[in-house]
Amino acid sequence: MVRNMNYNSDYIQKLVEELSHLPGVGHKSAARLAYHIINMPKEQVKHLTDTISDARERVRLCSVCFNLTDSEVCPICGNSKRNHGQIMVVENPRDLAAYEKTGRYEGVYHVLHGAISPMLGIGPADIKLKELIKRLEGDVEELIIATNSSLEGEATAMYISKLVKPTGIKVSRIASGVPVGGDLEYTDEVTLLRALEGRVVL
Repeated sequence: MVRNMNYNSDYIQKLVEELSHLPGVGHKSAARLAYHIINMPKEQVKHLTDTISDARERVRLCSVCFNLTDSEVCPICGNSKRNHGQIMVVENPRDLAAYEKTGRYEGVYHVLHGAISPMLGIGPADIKLKELIKRLEGDVEELIIATNSSLEGEATAMYISKLVKPTGIKVSRIASGVPVGGDLEYTDEVTLLRALEGRVVL
């Protein structure tokens, strides 16, 4: 006897399918989340959906560093107490958040929103490199390259270094305290801090 495999409501199936498209969420996790959402009070579900909708509608890129923000300029770029002569280059906003958790970096950032990857067809024009070079026309003393220790991250670091060196600005790379192939967002604060403190001049 053939059993009907669709033992759930079509709405639950659709919810599971949508949730499973989220990064790091497999089918089992999506199903758990779906059942949890279905059992939440209606007011709580509405609050969750409104929050998601508001975030998607209002969050944009900082006009200076391209971090995610809900204003024209993010709080870091707008902070006069930060060292605006020191710029740390990261691949994405999650990496920026990881360094901010150390509580020790006092400079500002530049978010590339990706890394150079010829295999994936991502070139220098596809990330925020042009905007970075524009920022370097200001009063910048040091550029800290904190791209991931992947092939793409290393290639991006070398490309930026070659672009910036002729300007006379000091270019450094975070030290190898970050494991090769590791993503900054998953690295603990102590390791990130050691990598920052032990950065080497390129």
